Amino acid sequence: MSSKDKNLSLHSEKTIQNIETKQFAIVVAEWNEEVTEALYEGAYQKLIEYGAKEKNIHRYDVPGSFELTLAAQWAAQKADIDAIICLGCVIQGETRHFDFICDAVAQGITNVNLRHNKPVIFGVLTPENQQQALDRAGGKHGNKGDEAAITAIKMLGLHQQITKSKGGIGF
Repeated sequence: MSSKDKNLSLHSEKTIQNIETKQFAIVVAEWNEEVTEALYEGAYQKLIEYGAKEKNIHRYDVPGSFELTLAAQWAAQKADIDAIICLGCVIQGETRHFDFICDAVAQGITNVNLRHNKPVIFGVLTPENQQQALDRAGGKHGNKGDEAAITAIKMLGLHQQITKSKGGIGF
């Protein structure tokens, strides 16, 4: 969805479905809090805008982005949670720590998706600096939290579309 010239918050309406009864977990890293709080607000507001009920949006805070995967797994184990949105920000530093954390989080979130057969959305910024992060957390490039929420909604819609088609699969 995103590119350097496109506002991240713009999206098509394909596969958008009614989410009034859906339960969402939003897992938020506390590290880089200025950025992750803006991502959370974007995701939360977008879910509300598309019909999610406040009582069906559950927030879980973790110390940093590395911890997103375990919290996402715990949320995915709950039968009543339909989708999980993971929000974090890992800013490039002078050491290879950035590479290890980003790779582990991406692989971990992918594994939780596949293990639990539920949408687990990667809403983790990996910018080179603080300004790039702010630009993507409500700044000139929109809000990656918005995009993460829309992705969760679209994946739930796609699942509904696939399961209703002849020969579809189910959760």
